[in-house]
Amino acid sequence: MIVAIGLLVVLVGTVLFHVYSPWWWTPIASNWGNMDDTILLTFWITGAVFIAVMLFMVYCIYKFRHKEGRVAHYEPENTKLEVWLTSITAVGVAAMLAPGLIVWNDYVTVPEDAVEFEAIGQQWSWTFRLPGEDGKFGTVSMKDMNPDNPFGMSADDPNGQDDVLIEEDEMHLLKDQPIKALLRSVDVLHDFYVPQFRAKMDMVPGTVTYFWLTPIRTGEFEILCAELCGVGHHAMRGTVVVDEQEAYDEWLSDQATYAELVEEARIRKENETRLAMN
Repeated sequence: MIVAIGLLVVLVGTVLFHVYSPWWWTPIASNWGNMDDTILLTFWITGAVFIAVMLFMVYCIYKFRHKEGRVAHYEPENTKLEVWLTSITAVGVAAMLAPGLIVWNDYVTVPEDAVEFEAIGQQWSWTFRLPGEDGKFGTVSMKDMNPDNPFGMSADDPNGQDDVLIEEDEMHLLKDQPIKALLRSVDVLHDFYVPQFRAKMDMVPGTVTYFWLTPIRTGEFEILCAELCGVGHHAMRGTVVVDEQEAYDEWLSDQATYAELVEEARIRKENETRLAMN
């Protein structure tokens, strides 16, 4: 009886904790509300199974408790029970997987009017890139990356001359604009994650991954790396700022293009050379 009562206490305590828990999702800031719906569906299904299993265990412990003269009956197979358990399990798994697959299909099916930005992860910081007025990204290559060209921009690609390079950990996005996030890693596995967006994706060296979202409210939201990427993993944080049109245009006008940065670097080197000669 003590074990049965203990299991009942665990069951009631677990349910009450989940009902009254102060820890829950942050208010959503993107179009991915169906992410929350699929998680809630999983909670309901797994929660119902948890309650059923716990109650069954309590019943068995009480019903088949030790009594003088009682003998256990060994029944290694029960086809009817196995069919029922397999069928119920299959329905439960399908009920959890099917909505997730539908949401995933939406998650990687980018609208035609989505604008692109690129997030680059490296130990342990974020940088970002936007296409310029031509709407096209310039090509990049790992072999071109160096302290003077941290993005690996190809100097021979005219499409990259007007690319906007953001060498800090703050990125601005436009509210209500569908956005495609292109993600690449410089060194090891990273993961771009903004909890309020309900959006995340691994960043794999040597390839470009992506997802899309539409920010639905303004504000500042923290970027986290959700993939253990080394000793500085905990400090790999950035900021996404969602702006209205006027504020976004003002921020964008203050950012430098690749061509402007190259020119600034050329002038700086000339000045350094002149000073060294003097």
